[in-house]
Formats: sequence, C-alpha cells, structure tokens
Amino acid sequence: MKLLDRLEEWLISLMLFGMTALTFTQVVMRYAFDSGISWGLEMTGVMFAFMIFIGISYGVRVGSHIGVDALVKLMPPGARKVSSILVVLLCLLYVGFILVGATTYVSKMMDVGIELEDMPIERWKVLIVMPIGYALVALRFLQILWNLVTGKTDSLHLADEAADALKLKASEENSL
Repeated sequence: MKLLDRLEEWLISLMLFGMTALTFTQVVMRYAFDSGISWGLEMTGVMFAFMIFIGISYGVRVGSHIGVDALVKLMPPGARKVSSILVVLLCLLYVGFILVGATTYVSKMMDVGIELEDMPIERWKVLIVMPIGYALVALRFLQILWNLVTGKTDSLHLADEAADALKLKASEENSL
C-alpha cells in the first residue's frame, strides 16, 4: 500500500503544480502577448477534478476529513470500536451508491461519445476519475475497517486536532 500512498500524494501534487503552471502561463500570455491557450481553462478543470477525486481517498487515509467525535471519545473502548465499525460500514454503503452511480454515468457518457468542449477528448475518459476515485475511497474505508476488526485501532478518527494544536503550542513555547 505504500506505493499507492505515494502515488496518491504525487498525483495530487502533480495536478496542483500543473494547474498553477497552466494558470500562470495563461495570465502571462493574455496580459503580455494578448494571446492564450484555448483549452487552458478546461484543462485546469480536468486537473482539478483529478485532484479532488484522488484527494478524497487521501483525506480518508490520513483522517483529515471533518468529523465530529466528541461523543465517540467519551465512549468506552468497546463501544467506540463498535460505533466506528458501524460508521465505516455506513460510509462503505454510501461510497457503494456513489460508485454505482458514477460508473453508470461514465458508461452512458461512453455510449454517447460526447467530447470535451475545448479539447478533442471524449468526456468519459476524463469522467472515469469519478469511479476510480470512489473505488480508492472504498479501499481506504476497507483498510480502516480491517484495522478496527483486527484491533489495530478502536476509532475511525485518526486525527486529533486538539492534541495536535496543544503539541504545536508547546513546541512554539519551547522554542522561545
């Protein structure tokens, strides 16, 4: 899984860099040369879509999605584990619905054969990132479920913002 972890990070970074470089190029070309790239805006949108759908999976992996866990933290470890398993199963159900819908949508777009507006690329070739992204999300939730079932963790929430903030504050005070 380390390869997949690094691939996610590199793809997100590459898409962000590509969006920034293309937008910068567009600005320079428009204001300095009164020109531009006709497909620049659409390509930026494509890269943004890839960044989002791969980023959802990354967010699940690192525990950075917003979660309200005040009640869960008050539970004893057994109840916390059971509630976390239930939440992960519900998340997998939701991801399954979205995955089926996205796959159906991409399939229909493939049948229709519509191209992007500014680039000669069939729309489904870009939209395929939706089912791929949600399949990655499902994989990440399955990893969390496995960790819960095997006892590697007792909670869905990997990140603890309050503890991280306290550590940061302590390190700032120690450096002064």
